[in-house]
Amino acid sequence: MTINNKNIDNVFYIFVTAHLIFWTLIPSLTNYNLPLDTIEALAWGSNLDWGFNKHPPMSAFFPEIFYQIFGALDWVYYLLSQIFVIISFYYVFKFSNEIFKNRLLGLISVLLIETIYFYNFTTPEFNVNVCQLPFWSLTVYYSWKIYSGKEIKFVDCFLVGLFAASGFLSKYLFIYLLVSIDFLFIYLIFFKKERKFDFKYLITLEVFLIALVPHLIWLNNNEFITITYGLARTGLEQSSLVDHIKFPAIFILKQLGILIPFLVLFWLLVKRINLKINFRDKKLIFLLAINILPIALMFLTSLLTGSKIRTMWMTPFYLFFGTLMVYLFQTQINLKKLKPFIIGFVFFFFLSPALYAYVSISQDDKRTDYPGKEIAIKTQYAWNQQFNSTINVVLGNEWNAGNLSYHLKSRPVWIGSVNREKLDQLKDYMCLDSICVGSR
Repeated sequence: MTINNKNIDNVFYIFVTAHLIFWTLIPSLTNYNLPLDTIEALAWGSNLDWGFNKHPPMSAFFPEIFYQIFGALDWVYYLLSQIFVIISFYYVFKFSNEIFKNRLLGLISVLLIETIYFYNFTTPEFNVNVCQLPFWSLTVYYSWKIYSGKEIKFVDCFLVGLFAASGFLSKYLFIYLLVSIDFLFIYLIFFKKERKFDFKYLITLEVFLIALVPHLIWLNNNEFITITYGLARTGLEQSSLVDHIKFPAIFILKQLGILIPFLVLFWLLVKRINLKINFRDKKLIFLLAINILPIALMFLTSLLTGSKIRTMWMTPFYLFFGTLMVYLFQTQINLKKLKPFIIGFVFFFFLSPALYAYVSISQDDKRTDYPGKEIAIKTQYAWNQQFNSTINVVLGNEWNAGNLSYHLKSRPVWIGSVNREKLDQLKDYMCLDSICVGSR
């Protein structure tokens, strides 16, 4: 198929459909068990609350909705993850079309990010990182509507607040995008004075804060456990002077490594680099604010604190990177000679799922090889030999206990780690190693 302005939408929908099918089907066929983070999300979802020991609640809500509809079907949760990815792609496409006023360039912007590791190989595992993706793209899109519009609309401000809160309730690192957008508007209003302050901006803040209230109450009642967990993951308490140099350097090198397929594909598109940056260009200013500034702030965090930035934390940060690069070099793109780019894209598009399938099949010591179904069957059998009641609670770590919660037909509620107080509240219970199941 030749790509031209008349069939851009068709090509885009074929692309996202193919992405959804490949990345739903392949892990469904090659994985024996759901990945760790997905099982954790399902464990939390069995006992819905406004927060959990590791993360805010949003990543548990959606798996639980799907469980209530479909039950314990592994492919459903791979599908859920891909739905989140293609929603993100759709709004990147929509945003890019508005930036360029050229649908082909908008399509190219999306095809480029398909080559980034975060949007292919890691997507089968529904987790807090994947959960952020649609809210990141929606927050950017409606912020752009406010930024570029001749008048500020109530609905746009409301939606930014709503999607920003949803993203933050997916993962706290969403704050890096929000701070970046806030910096942009503060600069334009109070320093450059290119825009007037409008009280409609406060709608965004009000909606954001109101949406956070239940979680903030939960945090206060649970000794801010998620924040404690997050800080522990950074290694901040053990950081030394050397870490202030080592970890930022590692961070930059890892980001460059992740972007190699993207850069190769971009090189096929633009073989001659002639960069001219006009900081008076309002579109470019917005693109830099949503792409470069969040990454710069993350780098600065590591530099100033000596904290370790885990690679997967950067999952949503590159959603609009294709748009930025195409915008910077659009004059050097020959839209009549896209054949090398298309060939390169097709190569990377099929390479990623092929590698995923190979790794999944060839390695037999992965979390996704865990015999969760068999353990659930044996647990149910042992229970039936001792009790006539139904297993409706499970205790232990999210992985082992979460697998039982997911695979047992009674869908027992995960209520956290094992302790004497919890066991004493049960009518019947049985413990296997560090995992206990029981009936209230």
